[in-house]
Amino acid sequence: MTQPSDHLDAAAPLSQPTTTPPLTALRWVPIRSLSPRHRPHILSHLLALEPVDRYLRFGYAAGDSQISHYVDQIDFERDEVFGIFNRRLEVVAMAHLASLGSEGRESGSAEFGVSVLARARGRGWGSRLFERAVLHARNRGIHTLMIHALADNSAMLHIVRQAGAKIELEGPDATAHLELPREDFASHVEALLERQVAEFDFGLKVQAYRVDTWLDALKPGPAAHTQARGSSNPPPV
Repeated sequence: MTQPSDHLDAAAPLSQPTTTPPLTALRWVPIRSLSPRHRPHILSHLLALEPVDRYLRFGYAAGDSQISHYVDQIDFERDEVFGIFNRRLEVVAMAHLASLGSEGRESGSAEFGVSVLARARGRGWGSRLFERAVLHARNRGIHTLMIHALADNSAMLHIVRQAGAKIELEGPDATAHLELPREDFASHVEALLERQVAEFDFGLKVQAYRVDTWLDALKPGPAAHTQARGSSNPPPV
């Protein structure tokens, strides 16, 4: 085991991410690239995981301080973190694509980790985050994606098996290796389209959040219920 992000919690089955299927209205969900300013939102997301989900995510019963340390150690210069925001601007699902190269040195391999809050499951978001990570990895010249998971994490193993990964079991742990196709013009166009539409969608959510907050402030009674309505963090613009 390497970094905590190696351990996974996933959603529904995936349909061949190595060929990155075209976006459809039924399957598409806006996935946004996260940056250092989103650390508070990443932390809130991971702290909201149930104990069993923390175990699946980190491979051990991670406490709050251990999760906080993990978030502080995310290297946004070398790694890529993706998030799915709800209308309240909470990160309800996120993925971490971690480079396996040493500091200052590029690598052709990367590790993938994902988590989805319990209330957001059953929508295939774990699979979509995996597809997004595969697309990004291809466009960065990464040729091998590694996934470390617990052997009883059947959802994650189903995703990577459907993608064509080779899975090795060793006691309670499983390691999957997925060989990625080379980048091409279509993969770069798809990534650009996903980024642009995701940013547009997020802008709409920020505006809706501000309108909701303003309307709540106009209602009689204590303003405390406004805090319950939205995220405890400021909007991650």
